[in-house]
Amino acid sequence: MRGLWKAFWSPTSRFSVGAVMIVGGIAGIIFWGGFNTFMEYTNTLEFCVSCHEMEQKVYKEYKKSVHYSNPSGVRAICSDCHVPKEWGPKMIRKIKASNELLHKVLGTIDTPEKFEAKRFQLAKNVWAAMEANDSHECRNCHDYGAMHWEKQRRRSSEKMQVAYKEKKTCIECHKGIAHNLPAEAMAQEEDDVPARPAVDPQAAPKPLKSMDKFLEEE
Repeated sequence: MRGLWKAFWSPTSRFSVGAVMIVGGIAGIIFWGGFNTFMEYTNTLEFCVSCHEMEQKVYKEYKKSVHYSNPSGVRAICSDCHVPKEWGPKMIRKIKASNELLHKVLGTIDTPEKFEAKRFQLAKNVWAAMEANDSHECRNCHDYGAMHWEKQRRRSSEKMQVAYKEKKTCIECHKGIAHNLPAEAMAQEEDDVPARPAVDPQAAPKPLKSMDKFLEEE
């Protein structure tokens, strides 16, 4: 043990091994602190909407959504939905995001108009990623096991319980929850909706319900 301690502090051509390791350790801590601080900065809402097309398009849509303003006052920002919290997956997501920055530099989506033209493809990429990881980022806040079915609106409760039993993932039903659906996606949804049966003009009209009765059923 004494020999190991002596070797640890024995000098090299200029510095002892121990001094080199201590200085290296301090430098590593400073580097890691700076790197982690920058990573956290890239997760802020201000950073995410700092480019023109984000600020003019998706940010305005997001500000009208329940994720931005709601009765409970809990706000989910961009990184809560689009960046994993776990370190490894977070780094992978950041590396993939560098491709988005590349296309920004190349001018692929450097204007709101170009972004709108690419919106459907960009949305499909996000939806595919969310389906692949079972809407992992959504489940950081939402969990079937924590849902109070009786306190949900009737139709919402029915649909959520069906989704729970069928093991559906969040994004299957909640596309467009924070941003406008692309026109192409809306057209597809309309094609998928079955035609309603024709209404018999001779049929007696259904009695009107009071708002209180309607809310009770909901």
